[in-house]
Amino acid sequence: MSAADGVNKDSTVSETALASQAHKAWEEKAVFWDEMMGEGNAFQRVLVGPAAERLLELQPGETVLDVACGNGVFSRRLAELRARVVATDFSEKFVGLARARTEKAGYGDAVEYLVADATDEEQMLALGEERFDAAVCNMALMDMPTIDPLMRALRRLLRPKGRFVFSVQHPAFNSKAVTLVLEEEDREGTLVETYSVKVAGYLRVPPGKGAGMPGEPVPHPYFHRPLSELFGACFRAGFAVDGMEEPSFAGREGGSRSAKIALSWENFVEIPPVLVARARPI
Repeated sequence: MSAADGVNKDSTVSETALASQAHKAWEEKAVFWDEMMGEGNAFQRVLVGPAAERLLELQPGETVLDVACGNGVFSRRLAELRARVVATDFSEKFVGLARARTEKAGYGDAVEYLVADATDEEQMLALGEERFDAAVCNMALMDMPTIDPLMRALRRLLRPKGRFVFSVQHPAFNSKAVTLVLEEEDREGTLVETYSVKVAGYLRVPPGKGAGMPGEPVPHPYFHRPLSELFGACFRAGFAVDGMEEPSFAGREGGSRSAKIALSWENFVEIPPVLVARARPI
């Protein structure tokens, strides 16, 4: 990993080793994630998908690259919106599962699935320079030990007026250095619940393993990047960030305690667990 990438890690752990750990973890839990995600969990349906669609400003017939597509849930949505889609993931199992779901849904002709490592610049460039009108990477940059190679590749893969939309765990509010807090206070006989987050670190949060979903078989590595590093990778590659959303579960029916689990993000309606941004070539 280059120092320019801005991710702090133990120097004894190589970038190749970190990438190998991530690949092994996702291969082990691809089936679990496919079953749990299906055609979209709450994060995808309420936060990530709608915001990514708005920022993509997709036009029918456009060619879109879906990077780190997982089980293809957003690729199928793009096909539904009449885009031509090339979807990649470094997990062979995920690509197989995504292809099967997409064929079953009737979008097999609209989505081409390929195995490709988003951290390998040459693999990504092999997809075709200036081939894509738009690109998207949903909830995966924080799973990559390095993102500069992908940003450089995207700058060449996109057409001059293209755009790249990405979503990540919000670096300020949703990382391994954040603790979810629920406080209960008796205010003159009325119990009032307050949901908040305690942030113990932001600028330098070392990589570490964590669970993406409750009950999954193995954790996977997370790589925290503060906003300066996340957007810095865009700027270094020749992008300008011109759109951003910070979606939360505000407006969900029930307000606090809308979810069965008290410390579910669905109850933190004033705090965005996700950041979605759009970058354009300059």
